Amino acid sequence: MKFWIPILTIAFGTALAAEETSPDQQARFLAGLTVTEPALQALAAESSWQQHQREFNESWKKLQDGQLARIREWTPLTLGNDATSRDPLYYFFSGPDFLYANTFFPNATTYIFCGLEPVGSVPDVGTLPRGTLAPSLGNLRKSLNAVLSFSFFLTKEMKVDLRATQLSGTLPVLYVFMARTGNTIKSTELVSLNNNGEITTENAPTSGVKIVFSRESAPDQTLYNFSTDLSNQGIKNRPGFIRFCGKQGSGNSLVKAASYLMHMNEFSDSRDFLLATSKTLVQD
Repeated sequence: MKFWIPILTIAFGTALAAEETSPDQQARFLAGLTVTEPALQALAAESSWQQHQREFNESWKKLQDGQLARIREWTPLTLGNDATSRDPLYYFFSGPDFLYANTFFPNATTYIFCGLEPVGSVPDVGTLPRGTLAPSLGNLRKSLNAVLSFSFFLTKEMKVDLRATQLSGTLPVLYVFMARTGNTIKSTELVSLNNNGEITTENAPTSGVKIVFSRESAPDQTLYNFSTDLSNQGIKNRPGFIRFCGKQGSGNSLVKAASYLMHMNEFSDSRDFLLATSKTLVQD
C-alpha cells in the first residue's frame, strides 16, 4: 500500500411544490449556477440569489486557482494510474466533502462517505417559506467558508450551520460541490443500512443517501453518504456501515481533518479496515 501526504493548503419566495424540479437543477440553484426550469428561474431572479451567485463565483475562482488546479497537477504525477482509478473511494470522517474526494479521485465508480453529521432532507427550494431566500443562501455560504478557504470543515461550526435553516443536513453542501465540479445529478434517494450492511429504503439503524451522477458523457458514478459513529463502540452498536464497506472490496482512501481520531485505540477498527483495504491512501 502506498501513502501520499499532499499539502492542501435556501425557499425561497412562494411555495412552488406543484412544479417538480430535478435534483440537478436544485443543485445548480444552490451552487449559484444558471438554471433552466421555470420554477427555479423565478427564484433566481431575486436579488438575494444573484448576490449568492456573485459571491460564489468569486470564491470558486480563488479555490480553483489556489488549490484545485494544483491538486489536479499533483495527482497524475504522484499517484500515477491511481489518479484515474475506478476503484471505490473510502472517505471516513468525510462530512459532505465531495469537493476534494472528486478532485483527487475523479473517476471512482463509488464514493463511500461517513460522518456524524445528519444527511437531512432532499433539498426542494420551491417548498420553503417566503422570505427565507437571503438567510438560507447566506447560511449555506457560511457553512462552506472553512472548506473553501482551508480545505476542511470545522465540525463544531458545521453542526450549527447545517441546522440553522430549513435547508438542513449535508445534502445541500453535497449538491453544491457536485454542481460546481461539473457533475450532473441523475437521482437522489434517502436510504438506510441494516446491521448486516444491506441497503434498504425502510427504517434501519444507519441513515444515509444514495446519489447517482455523471460528468458529461462519462459512465454513471454513485455516492453513498452515511451518518454513523466510527468509534469501536459505535461500530459494535451499529455494524452496518463497516459491513457495507467490506462488501465493496479493496479501493483507495482519503483521510483528512479528523484523521487524528484513528491514532486512538478507540478508533482502531476504522483504522484497521482502511489499512487492510486501501490500495492507495491519500492523507492530509
